[in-house]
Amino acid sequence: MTTKTILLVEDNPQDEMLILRALRRINLANEVDVVRDGQQALDYLFREGEFAGRAGPELPTVILLDIGLPRLSGLEVLERLRGDPRTRILPVVILTSSDEERDRLRSYENGANSFVRKPLDFAEFAETVARLGIYWLATNEPPQG
Repeated sequence: MTTKTILLVEDNPQDEMLILRALRRINLANEVDVVRDGQQALDYLFREGEFAGRAGPELPTVILLDIGLPRLSGLEVLERLRGDPRTRILPVVILTSSDEERDRLRSYENGANSFVRKPLDFAEFAETVARLGIYWLATNEPPQG
């Protein structure tokens, strides 16, 4: 059985902690790798910069991507991923505090698989993340290869 990895791209330490706690609670993710800005996300995915020697699976099973990131925004990261044949079909879930219709529209226009607004309530946030983990790691069937 292959390891299913989630790449979490999140610059808010409290949101990161809540997401990691929710995923641990359901014992679903074998591994969650965390990067904190858009450039780190691209370096991780394309094994460049500080991640040039990264071990582990070639690509994660799913990316949980915030929009409001330092260096490169989540939308810029998404554009780059969809423009590269290596990551064109990689599942990307926008997980953001933004409630802006333009962010939702741009996310889908740029190829996001899902757009999920982070609930403000702690318990609801944890439940949302748990459902995302179950869906993308246990229910969804990605293409092979």
